[in-house]
Amino acid sequence: MSNTIQCPKGTKDLLPEDTFKLQYVEKKVSRLLENYGFKEIRVPVFEYTELFSRGVGETTDVVQKEMYTFEDKGGRSITLRPEGTAGVIRAYLENGMASRPSPVKLWYNMAMYRYENVQKGRLREFHQIGLELIGSDSYLADVETILIGKRIFDTLGIQNIKVNINSIGCPKCRGEYQKVLKEFIGKNLDRYCDDCKSRFEKNPMRILDCKQETCKKLNTNAPQMLDYLCEECKEHFENVKTALKRQDINFAIDSGIVRGLDYYTKTVFEFIDENSGLTVLGGGRYDGLVEELGGTYTPAVGFATGVERLMEMVEVAIGDQIQERKPDLYIVSCEQAENEKATQLAEELRNKDIFVERDLVGRSFNAQMKYADRISAKNLLVIGANELQSGIGKIKNMSTREEKECKLEAEEIIRYLK
Repeated sequence: MSNTIQCPKGTKDLLPEDTFKLQYVEKKVSRLLENYGFKEIRVPVFEYTELFSRGVGETTDVVQKEMYTFEDKGGRSITLRPEGTAGVIRAYLENGMASRPSPVKLWYNMAMYRYENVQKGRLREFHQIGLELIGSDSYLADVETILIGKRIFDTLGIQNIKVNINSIGCPKCRGEYQKVLKEFIGKNLDRYCDDCKSRFEKNPMRILDCKQETCKKLNTNAPQMLDYLCEECKEHFENVKTALKRQDINFAIDSGIVRGLDYYTKTVFEFIDENSGLTVLGGGRYDGLVEELGGTYTPAVGFATGVERLMEMVEVAIGDQIQERKPDLYIVSCEQAENEKATQLAEELRNKDIFVERDLVGRSFNAQMKYADRISAKNLLVIGANELQSGIGKIKNMSTREEKECKLEAEEIIRYLK
Protein backbone atom coordinates (compact mmCIF):
# COMPACT_ATOMS: atom_id res chain seq x y z
CA MET A 1 0.00 0.00 0.00
CA SER A 2 1.32 3.42 -0.94
CA ASN A 3 1.84 5.93 1.86
CA THR A 4 2.01 8.91 -0.50
CA ILE A 5 0.18 11.93 0.95
CA GLN A 6 -2.57 13.35 -1.25
CA CYS A 7 -4.07 16.83 -1.29
CA PRO A 8 -7.14 17.30 0.96
CA LYS A 9 -10.62 16.70 -0.44
CA GLY A 10 -11.96 19.79 -2.17
CA THR A 11 -8.52 21.09 -3.18
CA LYS A 12 -6.76 20.73 -6.51
CA ASP A 13 -3.25 21.01 -7.88
CA LEU A 14 -2.90 23.37 -10.82
CA LEU A 15 -0.21 21.87 -13.02
CA PRO A 16 2.12 23.69 -15.46
CA GLU A 17 0.04 22.64 -18.47
CA ASP A 18 -2.86 24.64 -16.96
CA THR A 19 -1.14 27.53 -15.20
CA PHE A 20 -0.28 29.28 -18.45
CA LYS A 21 -4.01 29.38 -19.23
CA LEU A 22 -4.67 30.81 -15.78
CA GLN A 23 -2.02 33.46 -16.37
CA TYR A 24 -3.68 34.32 -19.69
CA VAL A 25 -7.02 34.89 -17.91
CA GLU A 26 -5.43 36.88 -15.08
CA LYS A 27 -3.47 39.14 -17.43
CA LYS A 28 -6.52 39.86 -19.60
CA VAL A 29 -8.76 40.63 -16.61
CA SER A 30 -6.17 42.66 -14.66
CA ARG A 31 -5.48 44.80 -17.73
CA LEU A 32 -9.20 45.38 -18.24
CA LEU A 33 -9.71 46.41 -14.60
CA GLU A 34 -6.68 48.70 -14.79
CA ASN A 35 -8.32 50.48 -17.74
CA TYR A 36 -11.31 51.19 -15.50
CA GLY A 37 -9.09 52.65 -12.77
CA PHE A 38 -9.12 49.73 -10.32
CA LYS A 39 -6.06 49.02 -8.15
CA GLU A 40 -5.20 45.58 -6.81
CA ILE A 41 -5.50 44.86 -3.08
CA ARG A 42 -4.41 41.76 -1.15
CA VAL A 43 -5.74 40.97 2.31
CA PRO A 44 -4.86 38.18 4.81
CA VAL A 45 -6.04 34.64 4.14
CA PHE A 46 -7.52 34.51 7.67
CA GLU A 47 -9.43 37.08 9.70
CA TYR A 48 -11.17 37.28 13.06
CA THR A 49 -14.41 35.30 12.80
CA GLU A 50 -16.42 38.33 13.93
CA LEU A 51 -15.64 40.07 10.64
CA PHE A 52 -17.68 37.51 8.69
CA SER A 53 -20.45 36.97 11.24
CA ARG A 54 -21.07 40.74 11.28
CA GLY A 55 -20.29 41.49 7.65
CA VAL A 56 -21.62 38.46 5.77
CA GLY A 57 -24.50 37.74 8.17
CA GLU A 58 -25.14 35.16 10.88
CA THR A 59 -28.15 33.68 9.06
CA THR A 60 -26.30 32.95 5.81
CA ASP A 61 -25.24 29.47 4.73
CA VAL A 62 -21.67 30.75 4.52
CA VAL A 63 -21.51 31.64 8.22
CA GLN A 64 -23.77 28.88 9.54
CA LYS A 65 -22.37 25.92 7.60
CA GLU A 66 -19.42 26.61 5.33
CA MET A 67 -16.68 28.52 7.15
CA TYR A 68 -13.36 27.02 8.24
CA THR A 69 -13.20 28.37 11.80
CA PHE A 70 -10.72 27.50 14.54
CA GLU A 71 -9.13 28.88 17.68
CA ASP A 72 -5.53 29.99 17.43
CA LYS A 73 -2.99 29.41 20.21
CA GLY A 74 -4.11 32.63 21.87
CA GLY A 75 -7.71 31.43 22.09
CA ARG A 76 -8.94 33.82 19.40
CA SER A 77 -11.60 32.66 16.91
CA ILE A 78 -10.08 32.76 13.41
CA THR A 79 -11.71 32.00 10.04
CA LEU A 80 -10.18 31.34 6.63
CA ARG A 81 -11.75 33.91 4.31
CA PRO A 82 -14.90 32.52 2.62
CA GLU A 83 -15.37 35.62 0.42
CA GLY A 84 -13.49 38.79 -0.43
CA THR A 85 -15.68 41.82 0.25
CA ALA A 86 -15.69 41.81 4.07
CA GLY A 87 -11.88 41.62 4.24
CA VAL A 88 -11.45 44.37 1.64
CA ILE A 89 -13.82 46.69 3.54
CA ARG A 90 -11.99 45.90 6.80
CA ALA A 91 -8.72 46.89 5.08
CA TYR A 92 -10.37 50.01 3.65
CA LEU A 93 -11.37 51.13 7.16
CA GLU A 94 -8.25 50.05 9.02
CA ASN A 95 -5.89 51.78 6.59
CA GLY A 96 -7.76 55.08 6.37
CA MET A 97 -8.64 54.68 2.70
CA ALA A 98 -11.82 56.73 3.21
CA SER A 99 -9.61 59.84 3.01
CA ARG A 100 -8.61 59.00 -0.55
CA PRO A 101 -10.41 60.55 -3.55
CA SER A 102 -13.82 58.95 -3.98
CA PRO A 103 -14.78 56.48 -5.29
CA VAL A 104 -12.05 54.11 -4.17
CA LYS A 105 -11.73 51.35 -6.77
CA LEU A 106 -10.17 48.07 -5.60
CA TRP A 107 -9.88 44.62 -7.14
CA TYR A 108 -8.51 41.30 -5.93
CA ASN A 109 -7.57 37.81 -7.08
CA MET A 110 -7.51 35.56 -4.02
CA ALA A 111 -8.11 32.05 -2.73
CA MET A 112 -11.32 31.48 -0.71
CA TYR A 113 -12.28 28.60 1.58
CA ARG A 114 -15.71 27.06 2.17
CA TYR A 115 -16.58 23.65 3.57
CA GLU A 116 -19.23 22.51 1.10
CA ASN A 117 -20.13 19.53 -1.05
CA VAL A 118 -17.42 18.92 -3.63
CA GLN A 119 -18.69 18.76 -7.20
CA LYS A 120 -17.69 19.87 -10.69
CA GLY A 121 -16.74 23.53 -10.61
CA ARG A 122 -17.12 23.75 -6.81
CA LEU A 123 -14.12 23.19 -4.55
CA ARG A 124 -13.38 23.87 -0.89
CA GLU A 125 -10.37 25.94 -1.84
CA PHE A 126 -11.31 28.09 -4.81
CA HIS A 127 -10.26 31.41 -6.28
CA GLN A 128 -12.21 34.56 -7.02
CA ILE A 129 -11.51 37.69 -8.99
CA GLY A 130 -13.61 40.50 -7.61
CA LEU A 131 -13.88 44.26 -7.43
CA GLU A 132 -15.24 46.80 -4.97
CA LEU A 133 -16.23 50.35 -5.95
CA ILE A 134 -16.50 52.23 -2.65
CA GLY A 135 -17.95 55.69 -2.10
CA SER A 136 -20.65 56.23 -4.75
CA ASP A 137 -24.41 55.94 -4.28
CA SER A 138 -25.09 56.79 -7.94
CA TYR A 139 -26.81 54.30 -10.21
CA LEU A 140 -23.91 54.96 -12.61
CA ALA A 141 -21.62 52.96 -10.30
CA ASP A 142 -24.00 49.98 -10.53
CA VAL A 143 -24.08 50.29 -14.32
CA GLU A 144 -20.30 50.52 -14.69
CA THR A 145 -19.84 47.47 -12.45
CA ILE A 146 -22.23 45.43 -14.58
CA LEU A 147 -20.54 46.68 -17.75
CA ILE A 148 -17.16 45.50 -16.42
CA GLY A 149 -18.65 42.07 -15.74
CA LYS A 150 -19.89 41.93 -19.33
CA ARG A 151 -16.52 43.09 -20.64
CA ILE A 152 -14.68 40.31 -18.77
CA PHE A 153 -16.59 37.62 -20.67
CA ASP A 154 -16.31 39.50 -23.96
CA THR A 155 -12.56 39.98 -23.51
CA LEU A 156 -12.07 36.26 -22.84
CA GLY A 157 -14.16 35.26 -25.86
CA ILE A 158 -16.87 33.62 -23.73
CA GLN A 159 -20.35 33.73 -25.27
CA ASN A 160 -23.86 32.73 -24.23
CA ILE A 161 -23.80 34.69 -20.98
CA LYS A 162 -27.14 35.95 -19.68
CA VAL A 163 -27.39 38.97 -17.35
CA ASN A 164 -30.11 38.94 -14.69
CA ILE A 165 -30.79 41.89 -12.38
CA ASN A 166 -33.07 42.67 -9.46
CA SER A 167 -33.51 45.20 -6.67
CA ILE A 168 -33.85 44.08 -3.06
CA GLY A 169 -34.48 47.58 -1.79
CA CYS A 170 -33.09 49.33 1.26
CA PRO A 171 -33.74 48.84 5.00
CA LYS A 172 -36.53 51.42 4.81
CA CYS A 173 -38.69 49.61 2.24
CA ARG A 174 -37.50 46.12 3.08
CA GLY A 175 -39.17 46.24 6.50
CA GLU A 176 -42.64 46.55 5.00
CA TYR A 177 -41.91 43.80 2.47
CA GLN A 178 -40.65 41.41 5.14
CA LYS A 179 -43.94 41.74 7.02
CA VAL A 180 -45.87 40.66 3.93
CA LEU A 181 -43.35 37.91 3.16
CA LYS A 182 -43.61 36.50 6.70
CA GLU A 183 -47.38 36.38 6.38
CA PHE A 184 -47.02 34.39 3.15
CA ILE A 185 -44.39 31.99 4.50
CA GLY A 186 -45.96 31.68 7.93
CA LYS A 187 -49.00 29.84 6.54
CA ASN A 188 -46.78 26.87 5.63
CA LEU A 189 -43.78 27.39 7.93
CA ASP A 190 -44.05 23.88 9.38
CA ARG A 191 -43.41 22.45 5.87
CA TYR A 192 -40.16 24.40 5.31
CA CYS A 193 -36.71 22.95 6.09
CA ASP A 194 -35.10 23.56 9.48
CA ASP A 195 -32.74 26.21 8.06
CA CYS A 196 -35.65 28.22 6.71
CA LYS A 197 -37.51 27.93 10.00
CA SER A 198 -34.51 29.36 11.84
CA ARG A 199 -34.31 32.27 9.39
CA PHE A 200 -37.99 33.12 9.61
CA GLU A 201 -37.65 35.66 12.41
CA LYS A 202 -34.16 37.05 11.73
CA ASN A 203 -34.14 37.32 7.92
CA PRO A 204 -37.12 35.83 6.03
CA MET A 205 -35.64 36.95 2.66
CA ARG A 206 -32.96 34.26 3.11
CA ILE A 207 -35.75 31.72 2.75
CA LEU A 208 -36.22 32.80 -0.88
CA ASP A 209 -32.61 31.74 -1.54
CA CYS A 210 -33.10 28.20 -0.21
CA LYS A 211 -31.99 25.47 -2.62
CA GLN A 212 -34.23 22.72 -1.16
CA GLU A 213 -36.82 21.64 -3.75
CA THR A 214 -39.63 21.56 -1.17
CA CYS A 215 -38.89 25.11 -0.10
CA LYS A 216 -38.58 26.27 -3.72
CA LYS A 217 -42.10 24.97 -4.43
CA LEU A 218 -43.48 26.59 -1.29
CA ASN A 219 -41.95 29.91 -2.40
CA THR A 220 -43.87 29.85 -5.70
CA ASN A 221 -46.06 32.97 -5.94
CA ALA A 222 -44.30 34.61 -2.98
CA PRO A 223 -44.65 38.42 -2.93
CA GLN A 224 -41.86 40.21 -4.76
CA MET A 225 -39.61 42.91 -3.34
CA LEU A 226 -39.96 44.90 -6.57
CA ASP A 227 -43.59 45.61 -5.68
CA TYR A 228 -42.59 47.18 -2.36
CA LEU A 229 -39.68 49.40 -3.32
CA CYS A 230 -39.70 52.92 -1.88
CA GLU A 231 -39.57 55.82 -4.33
CA GLU A 232 -35.81 56.25 -3.97
CA CYS A 233 -35.07 52.56 -4.63
CA LYS A 234 -37.58 52.46 -7.48
CA GLU A 235 -35.99 55.50 -9.17
CA HIS A 236 -32.50 54.02 -8.67
CA PHE A 237 -33.50 50.72 -10.29
CA GLU A 238 -35.26 52.42 -13.20
CA ASN A 239 -32.13 54.48 -13.88
CA VAL A 240 -30.00 51.32 -13.85
CA LYS A 241 -32.31 49.61 -16.35
CA THR A 242 -32.47 52.62 -18.65
CA ALA A 243 -28.68 53.08 -18.65
CA LEU A 244 -28.04 49.39 -19.37
CA LYS A 245 -30.45 49.51 -22.32
CA ARG A 246 -28.63 52.54 -23.70
CA GLN A 247 -25.38 50.58 -23.54
CA ASP A 248 -27.03 47.69 -25.47
CA ILE A 249 -26.78 45.31 -22.50
CA ASN A 250 -29.40 42.59 -22.82
CA PHE A 251 -30.70 41.74 -19.38
CA ALA A 252 -33.69 40.12 -17.71
CA ILE A 253 -35.42 40.99 -14.43
CA ASP A 254 -35.19 38.06 -12.02
CA SER A 255 -37.11 38.79 -8.83
CA GLY A 256 -35.68 35.61 -7.33
CA ILE A 257 -32.17 37.06 -7.01
CA VAL A 258 -31.53 37.92 -3.38
CA ARG A 259 -27.84 36.80 -3.28
CA GLY A 260 -26.47 34.62 -0.51
CA LEU A 261 -24.94 37.33 1.69
CA ASP A 262 -26.75 39.72 4.02
CA TYR A 263 -24.91 42.90 3.12
CA TYR A 264 -26.60 43.51 -0.26
CA THR A 265 -29.01 46.43 -0.86
CA LYS A 266 -30.78 47.82 -3.93
CA THR A 267 -29.28 46.48 -7.19
CA VAL A 268 -28.20 42.82 -7.29
CA PHE A 269 -27.15 40.92 -10.41
CA GLU A 270 -26.00 37.55 -11.69
CA PHE A 271 -24.32 36.44 -14.90
CA ILE A 272 -25.53 32.99 -15.98
CA ASP A 273 -23.72 30.59 -18.30
CA GLU A 274 -26.57 29.49 -20.59
CA ASN A 275 -24.73 26.27 -21.49
CA SER A 276 -24.56 24.99 -17.91
CA GLY A 277 -27.21 27.13 -16.21
CA LEU A 278 -24.66 28.04 -13.51
CA THR A 279 -24.11 31.49 -12.01
CA VAL A 280 -20.58 32.50 -13.05
CA LEU A 281 -20.47 36.06 -11.71
CA GLY A 282 -22.55 37.72 -9.03
CA GLY A 283 -22.67 40.92 -7.07
CA GLY A 284 -24.57 44.05 -6.23
CA ARG A 285 -24.76 47.14 -4.09
CA TYR A 286 -24.00 47.00 -0.35
CA ASP A 287 -24.56 50.46 1.12
CA GLY A 288 -24.63 49.39 4.78
CA LEU A 289 -21.54 47.19 5.08
CA VAL A 290 -18.94 49.89 5.82
CA GLU A 291 -21.14 51.21 8.63
CA GLU A 292 -21.81 47.68 9.93
CA LEU A 293 -18.06 47.14 10.25
CA GLY A 294 -17.51 50.33 12.25
CA GLY A 295 -17.16 53.09 9.64
CA THR A 296 -19.44 55.94 8.67
CA TYR A 297 -22.18 55.43 6.08
CA THR A 298 -20.41 54.70 2.78
CA PRO A 299 -22.25 53.31 -0.26
CA ALA A 300 -20.49 50.66 -2.34
CA VAL A 301 -21.02 48.13 -5.12
CA GLY A 302 -19.02 45.13 -6.34
CA PHE A 303 -18.93 41.61 -7.72
CA ALA A 304 -16.91 38.39 -7.74
CA THR A 305 -16.39 35.64 -10.30
CA GLY A 306 -14.96 32.17 -9.76
CA VAL A 307 -11.62 31.68 -11.49
CA GLU A 308 -11.97 27.89 -11.83
CA ARG A 309 -15.28 28.21 -13.69
CA LEU A 310 -13.90 31.08 -15.74
CA MET A 311 -11.02 28.88 -16.83
CA GLU A 312 -13.37 26.02 -17.75
CA MET A 313 -15.35 28.35 -20.01
CA VAL A 314 -12.20 29.83 -21.56
CA GLU A 315 -10.96 26.30 -22.27
CA VAL A 316 -14.18 25.53 -24.16
CA ALA A 317 -14.36 28.89 -25.94
CA ILE A 318 -10.78 29.57 -27.04
CA GLY A 319 -8.58 26.93 -25.37
CA ASP A 320 -6.79 26.02 -28.58
CA GLN A 321 -5.91 29.68 -29.19
CA ILE A 322 -3.97 30.03 -25.92
CA GLN A 323 -0.45 28.78 -26.51
CA GLU A 324 2.15 28.08 -23.87
CA ARG A 325 5.33 30.06 -24.42
CA LYS A 326 8.01 27.95 -26.10
CA PRO A 327 11.79 28.45 -25.76
CA ASP A 328 13.16 30.96 -28.25
CA LEU A 329 16.49 29.14 -28.18
CA TYR A 330 18.03 25.90 -26.92
CA ILE A 331 21.81 25.91 -26.48
CA VAL A 332 23.52 22.54 -26.88
CA SER A 333 26.85 22.06 -25.06
CA CYS A 334 28.59 19.08 -23.44
CA GLU A 335 32.13 19.79 -22.14
CA GLN A 336 33.05 22.10 -19.25
CA ALA A 337 34.42 25.03 -21.28
CA GLU A 338 31.48 24.91 -23.71
CA ASN A 339 29.04 24.67 -20.79
CA GLU A 340 30.52 27.80 -19.23
CA LYS A 341 30.09 29.69 -22.52
CA ALA A 342 26.53 28.39 -22.82
CA THR A 343 25.75 29.56 -19.29
CA GLN A 344 27.19 33.02 -19.99
CA LEU A 345 25.23 33.40 -23.24
CA ALA A 346 22.01 32.09 -21.71
CA GLU A 347 22.18 34.63 -18.87
CA GLU A 348 22.92 37.54 -21.23
CA LEU A 349 19.99 36.55 -23.46
CA ARG A 350 17.58 36.06 -20.56
CA ASN A 351 18.48 39.55 -19.36
CA LYS A 352 17.18 40.72 -22.74
CA ASP A 353 13.85 38.88 -22.27
CA ILE A 354 14.79 35.90 -24.46
CA PHE A 355 13.46 32.51 -23.32
CA VAL A 356 16.54 30.23 -23.31
CA GLU A 357 16.90 26.61 -22.22
CA ARG A 358 20.07 24.51 -21.90
CA ASP A 359 21.12 21.17 -20.43
CA LEU A 360 21.35 20.92 -16.64
CA VAL A 361 21.44 17.14 -16.15
CA GLY A 362 24.44 16.01 -18.23
CA ARG A 363 22.66 14.68 -21.33
CA SER A 364 24.67 13.53 -24.35
CA PHE A 365 24.71 15.57 -27.54
CA ASN A 366 22.03 13.41 -29.20
CA ALA A 367 19.88 13.37 -26.06
CA GLN A 368 19.99 17.18 -25.93
CA MET A 369 18.90 17.39 -29.57
CA LYS A 370 15.93 15.14 -28.81
CA TYR A 371 15.08 17.12 -25.67
CA ALA A 372 15.14 20.42 -27.58
CA ASP A 373 12.66 18.95 -30.05
CA ARG A 374 10.48 17.58 -27.27
CA ILE A 375 10.11 20.98 -25.58
CA SER A 376 9.41 22.61 -28.97
CA ALA A 377 12.37 24.99 -28.92
CA LYS A 378 12.07 27.41 -31.83
CA ASN A 379 15.82 27.62 -32.52
CA LEU A 380 18.91 25.58 -31.77
CA LEU A 381 22.49 26.74 -31.16
CA VAL A 382 25.32 24.19 -30.82
CA ILE A 383 28.47 25.21 -28.92
CA GLY A 384 31.23 22.63 -29.39
CA ALA A 385 35.03 22.87 -29.32
CA ASN A 386 35.24 24.31 -32.87
CA GLU A 387 32.52 26.92 -32.19
CA LEU A 388 34.17 27.92 -28.92
CA GLN A 389 37.56 28.36 -30.63
CA SER A 390 36.25 30.33 -33.63
CA GLY A 391 33.64 32.30 -31.68
CA ILE A 392 31.13 31.50 -34.41
CA GLY A 393 28.22 29.07 -34.24
CA LYS A 394 25.22 28.08 -36.31
CA ILE A 395 21.62 28.82 -35.28
CA LYS A 396 19.06 26.45 -36.71
CA ASN A 397 15.40 27.39 -37.11
CA MET A 398 13.55 24.24 -36.01
CA SER A 399 10.51 25.00 -38.18
CA THR A 400 12.17 25.86 -41.48
CA ARG A 401 15.38 23.84 -40.78
CA GLU A 402 17.31 26.87 -42.07
CA GLU A 403 20.78 27.42 -40.57
CA LYS A 404 22.74 30.64 -40.28
CA GLU A 405 26.17 31.42 -38.89
CA CYS A 406 26.51 34.10 -36.22
CA LYS A 407 29.03 35.23 -33.62
CA LEU A 408 28.63 33.75 -30.14
CA GLU A 409 27.59 37.15 -28.83
CA ALA A 410 24.21 37.98 -27.28
CA GLU A 411 23.44 41.01 -29.44
CA GLU A 412 24.07 39.15 -32.71
CA ILE A 413 22.02 36.16 -31.59
CA ILE A 414 19.16 38.49 -30.68
CA ARG A 415 19.27 40.10 -34.13
CA TYR A 416 18.92 36.65 -35.66
CA LEU A 417 16.09 35.58 -33.39
CA LYS A 418 14.11 38.75 -34.01
